[in-house]
Amino acid sequence: MQISFMLRFADPTLVPPLPRRAAWENEGMPIASTRRFSPRVKAALIGAMIVALAIATWLIPPHAVVLHNILHHLNILPLMLAGMIFGWRGALKALVLATVLQSPSIYRHWHRMPVDAQDQVVELSTFGAAGVIAGIVADRERMQRLRVEATKLELERVYTELSANIQQMKKTERLTAAGQLAASLAHEIRNPLASISGAAGILARGQAPVASREECLDILMKESLRLNKLLTNFLDFARPRLPRFQRTEPVSVIQSVAVLTQHVATRQNVELRQQIPLKLREIDCDPEQIKQVLLNLILNAVQATEEHGTVVIRSMLERDRLCVEVVDEGHGIPSEDLERIFDPFFTTKENGTGLGLAIAANIIAQHGGALTCRPNTDRRMGMVFRVELPFERPPVSSFESKPERADLS
Repeated sequence: MQISFMLRFADPTLVPPLPRRAAWENEGMPIASTRRFSPRVKAALIGAMIVALAIATWLIPPHAVVLHNILHHLNILPLMLAGMIFGWRGALKALVLATVLQSPSIYRHWHRMPVDAQDQVVELSTFGAAGVIAGIVADRERMQRLRVEATKLELERVYTELSANIQQMKKTERLTAAGQLAASLAHEIRNPLASISGAAGILARGQAPVASREECLDILMKESLRLNKLLTNFLDFARPRLPRFQRTEPVSVIQSVAVLTQHVATRQNVELRQQIPLKLREIDCDPEQIKQVLLNLILNAVQATEEHGTVVIRSMLERDRLCVEVVDEGHGIPSEDLERIFDPFFTTKENGTGLGLAIAANIIAQHGGALTCRPNTDRRMGMVFRVELPFERPPVSSFESKPERADLS
């Protein structure tokens, strides 16, 4: 009967289910299962301990004070276990069971060994209160774990939905970009094809004078080269090769590009000025791709600058990054066009393909850096194109990064 009384506080509805292991727990470490025994088995073990202590207290003679003290102190075990496993209700029921079972011993000792009986009452009360307090703490901790588990499951659900939405957005973005590129490419191809078609029609009639035939042939040659350049640049943009990273001295890269562009600047009476430290920390990059980017930026700056103007190439270290700026003294870019400056096929030059800056931005993004542009506020004319590169090789995920937009400041 006593055992069945104890089993009643093992009602599974009073014991919240233990949550699954949290995501931050180490998956590789062996953890003892907390569900090895059912709640009823645990309640039976606690009840058996209480019954065993009550029987031992009754059987040991009253004059064996030391043994009785040991048994009184052992009462804390079942009471604390009941509180920690089943909460404050379990501790209270365990205390009631222990009091009922040990009442005969207390009554017997009250007249023979009153001090021992009083100690037994005090210790049962104290240990019972401790078990109830432990049960309250355990209930709060259990509820907290349940809330954390519920929050974790909700976050996992939101994360799954967010990941699915991001993938869908990326797919939609890729399809939209492909459509825009196809439309832009068709528009750019139409003009050369019209010129080629007109020149071919004149040649087909066979009645044009020699000068006209030579002009038509020249048109066919130039427009064919233009189409070839356009398609080559488009393929470079659509299928950029991955950087071949190696330790590189940035000063030598910048100076070699400056030497290549010096003759173009001299022909246009533009001064090419370098503000580069003698020594810079080595950088992990693809030197050929970085040269391609700088060559594009410097040639654009020289072409935008009028005669007797100056193009400045400067480099510095900022926030543990290598920064290279190309500053021109041209007419600048209208503020409404700054947001589109890195879009494919957008150009402000009469014979430009509009892919140079888009390819450059992709290359810098693959290096984990940023390519930006802003007005040249120092001279109140021209533009400043800025390349920022990390010194170490970026993670592979950054190869898919998008280029930075223009700085409107």
